Parts: sequence; C-alpha cells; structure tokens
Amino acid sequence: MPELPEVETTCRGIAPHIEGRTVTKVIVRNRNLRWPVPAQLQRTLTGLRIEQVDRRGKYILIHTAAGCLIMHLGMSGSLSITDAETLPRKHDHVDIVFDSGQCLRLHDPRRFGSIHWTTAAPLQHPLLAALGPEPLSRDFDLDTLWRASRKRRVAIKSFIMNSHIVVGVGNIYASEALFMAGIHPRRPAGRVTQLAYEKLLKAIKTVIRSAIKQGGTTLRDFTQSDGKPGYFKQRLKVYGREGEACRVCGTPIRQVVIGQRASYFCPACQRP
Repeated sequence: MPELPEVETTCRGIAPHIEGRTVTKVIVRNRNLRWPVPAQLQRTLTGLRIEQVDRRGKYILIHTAAGCLIMHLGMSGSLSITDAETLPRKHDHVDIVFDSGQCLRLHDPRRFGSIHWTTAAPLQHPLLAALGPEPLSRDFDLDTLWRASRKRRVAIKSFIMNSHIVVGVGNIYASEALFMAGIHPRRPAGRVTQLAYEKLLKAIKTVIRSAIKQGGTTLRDFTQSDGKPGYFKQRLKVYGREGEACRVCGTPIRQVVIGQRASYFCPACQRP
C-alpha cells in the first residue's frame, strides 16, 4: 500500500504538470473502484482550472475554484503523467486530460483506490474530518501522543498506525520508528514511558522526513508510465529483513504478526 511519503512524493511529482492547467476531458474506463467514481465527474471537471495540489494523510487533494477532487491510491494505485494519446494499459481506469496535451492517469490493479468530488471544505469531508495530526506538523507533539496513549492496552505498533492518533505512519515506518526508539512493537501503548514516547516522536518524524527526501530524488521520473517514486530503495533497518543481522547489534531480525500486519524488530535492541 502506498504510504504517506509515497503519496507526498506523488503530489510533488504531479503538481508541476497540472497546476495552472485546464481540464479538457475526463475518461473513465472503469467506475468500479472502492466506491464508484462519481457519475458526473466528466461533466463536473471539464473546463475547470487546477489551482493547487496538496495532501491530507494519504489523500491527494486537487483543488479548483468550483470544488476539490479527493483521490486515494488504495492498496495498489499509482498516478502518472503521460501523453493523452498514449494507449492505456490494463487497469488504467481514469484519465484527466489537460490543455497541455498531457493527462493524469490512475492505474489501480486491485481497484481499492477511490475518487471523490466535494464542493464543501475538503478537510470537512467525512473521509478526512476525523484524521489525526500530520506526523511532521507541530500538532503532533509529545503531549498529544502521551495523553492519547494513557490506559491503552493495544500494541504500540497498532497505536501509532491508527490514523485517528497520527496520519500516515504505515506498516513500514511504524517498524522502522519503533526500532529507532528501541521499543518492542508488542508493548502495550499505555505501558510505554514518557521518555520512550519522546524518542518515538522524534523517530517517527525522522523516518517520514527521510523517506520523503529519498522520494524527492525520483520526481524527474513522474512522466514515466508507472508513476511510482523510488524512495523504497532507502536502507531499511528492520522491515523485510527477517533472519538478517541487526545493523546495530548483529542479532537476527524477527518477524511477528501484529494487527494482521507483518512486524519486524530486533529482540536485543527492542526488549518487551
């Protein structure tokens, strides 16, 4: 699933190509995404000028004077900028064509992504209104994290992956941040000390910021067909390294399942 850094990189990648451009046509090849693509999307978007592209959590917001297009990439979705005449591949479900002759193309093999249109304030949309703070914002601070964790028995990894607590800390970055902070992923959130939460707060911000920075080196590739940034090439400390030596102490990395997600940790560096 695309995580927050990939969505941020996607926003930065597509923005220079579509901001200031006018939509000339919308092609919907398959409306059956997680929720049906709005029936009037072609009529609604055609003729509108894109004013800004930004993000809230893992949702991409494409603003116009008349309203906002809200997109989610689901489990397997990606966006690319391509020439409007380029033949679509299988699973290229939606094209938004611009006066530049380019189009923004949604590719989604598993069709868990979604597209929504709102004329109200986008941050008040039901999908966005209850989201927690952004991980790199000032609103995500030690006091907020500490208060939310009190008397919580859920595993700390599941706790920080809860989008009502903080948005965008997906499976990969939860494992990496907990390793950096020296916290076992199964420890109950309510039993993590305030000092440990201070370390975890810094770790989350560090791994998210680092991933976004890595993604920034691939923006030039956003006019390629797959539209996928390459920030996953970064050197991960524990995620996906079961049985390999810990980069700090040499102990083999272990994998457990927490909340139905594979979780990686060093049993020496991250004691229960």
